[in-house]
Amino acid sequence: MSLVRLNIKGISYSQTQSGAYALVLSEVNGSRTLPIVIGAFEAQSIAIALEKEIKPPRPLTHDLFKSFADRFQIAIKQVIIHKLVDGVFYSSLICERDNIEEIIDTRTSDAIALATRFNAPIFTYENILDKAGIYLKLKDESTDEKEKTDLDELIQKPKPEKKSTYSKDNLKQLNEKLEKAVLDEDYELAAKIRDEINKRSSK
Repeated sequence: MSLVRLNIKGISYSQTQSGAYALVLSEVNGSRTLPIVIGAFEAQSIAIALEKEIKPPRPLTHDLFKSFADRFQIAIKQVIIHKLVDGVFYSSLICERDNIEEIIDTRTSDAIALATRFNAPIFTYENILDKAGIYLKLKDESTDEKEKTDLDELIQKPKPEKKSTYSKDNLKQLNEKLEKAVLDEDYELAAKIRDEINKRSSK
């Protein structure tokens, strides 16, 4: 299976799940995005690592791990999102010490938080992107400035929760809602609709 490299596109507050955030990863050489629901702590940790000028007064857990790894000369070479089961993404850290490589199972949110600190590339498999990726219709090709977001933009203020029931919608209606969610850049909602479509398609 071929690996596909991903970049972090941004983080937005979940509109359907209180206290959660949508981490949006984008395909480096393509137009697909991979929305992943993560917790508030991990979202804050990733955002702080991306915003290089912001330094917390005391080390966060992921900062502590980085300091520990540096002290004992452990490097994270890459992160691979290798499995998707029932909407849950599974990841591995590819670590190296003294030219010996080790693979460590980890939550995807922790893996991404560490990847940002080690400048490690993030990959997933083509079949996972085929199953869970969402095609992004870019409104503007000049996205460089949009990607230079600060902490306030990455972690937006909470919005009212939306009900996410699709039992009365057929597949055509779900695909229309998916397209609208992507156009509105509501990736967390798009991920939920995508999971509902996948669930029905697998029956």
